[in-house]
Amino acid sequence: MLKKALRFAVAVAFAVAAMFLLFDIIPGAVTDAVYRTGYKVEVEKWCAEFSVDPALVYSVIKVESNFDPDAHSDVGAIGLMQMIEDSFDWTAWRLKREDLRFEDLYDPEYSIMFGTYLVGYLYDRYGSVELTAAAYHAGMTMVDSWIESGEVDPLNVTPEDIQGTNTRHYVRKILKAYEKYQNKLNG
Repeated sequence: MLKKALRFAVAVAFAVAAMFLLFDIIPGAVTDAVYRTGYKVEVEKWCAEFSVDPALVYSVIKVESNFDPDAHSDVGAIGLMQMIEDSFDWTAWRLKREDLRFEDLYDPEYSIMFGTYLVGYLYDRYGSVELTAAAYHAGMTMVDSWIESGEVDPLNVTPEDIQGTNTRHYVRKILKAYEKYQNKLNG
């Protein structure tokens, strides 16, 4: 009888330990794998250079390309941060890097440099992660029109205020990733 009780106690202890592992350790490991921080040297370098929150840059990389430097979209966006050619040209002019070609964005260094600059510019312009993400996705002209028409209050914006299902969905994905990266990077 004592052996049976001991085996039961060991089985219960094992089950409790397994539950701890499943509900405490594994979700953290899954989050770390899903919300990874690749290209850390480049992200830290350009975030420091342009005073941009690394959690926001990682969020854009995660949502745009899932860390695939060879990513390209149906609309012609390329690289880790999925920049289109018009945005590349504008950013190259702002950075005085007109020596580069659009295809150079397949190089993680340049994609992160250009994308981080643009994210920082948009954040400085709009002052919120929501509008920064919306402008990165739909363009500054679109976001400016929402603000000018009163459809969006730039001081109190939520994803529900964002016009267009695709952009609203994109903003929600950025916000989710941003929360995960803030927790991961800040501890």
